[in-house]
Amino acid sequence: MTPEIRSCRSEDFPEILMLLKQLWPDNEFDATGLQLVFDRALASQNQKLIISILDNRVVGYCSLTIKNNLWQAGYMGNVDELVVDVNYRSRGIGKQLIERIEEIALQNNCKRIELDSSFHRKEAHRFYENIGFKSRAYLFTKPL
Repeated sequence: MTPEIRSCRSEDFPEILMLLKQLWPDNEFDATGLQLVFDRALASQNQKLIISILDNRVVGYCSLTIKNNLWQAGYMGNVDELVVDVNYRSRGIGKQLIERIEEIALQNNCKRIELDSSFHRKEAHRFYENIGFKSRAYLFTKPL
């Protein structure tokens, strides 16, 4: 069975939250606060959120932020989150989500897409390399 990939709607949030808990199992989640952030992203012209549905449930989620970028002399897309339910991995769902997000990036005149992935996510790194991503930089972060 082929999954359906579509844009997110506000009512998808509870199932997406369950996926985010798989992505970041050590995080504490403020569901109300995250729902506000999610709804703000849905309303934004610069953020694109998609899901994969299989067996009448959300099994994958991917988000893209489009930004104006001097280095690219144009627009660049950043994949903020990509997660596939642990019970549905290795079925091509992640690849389908990335392919769709690439289409969305191209439709929005992006010259490149990037993402970051934690050092310990070795399996994810192999996945990204297998679908054409190259490691080109370190990501530095500082809480404010």
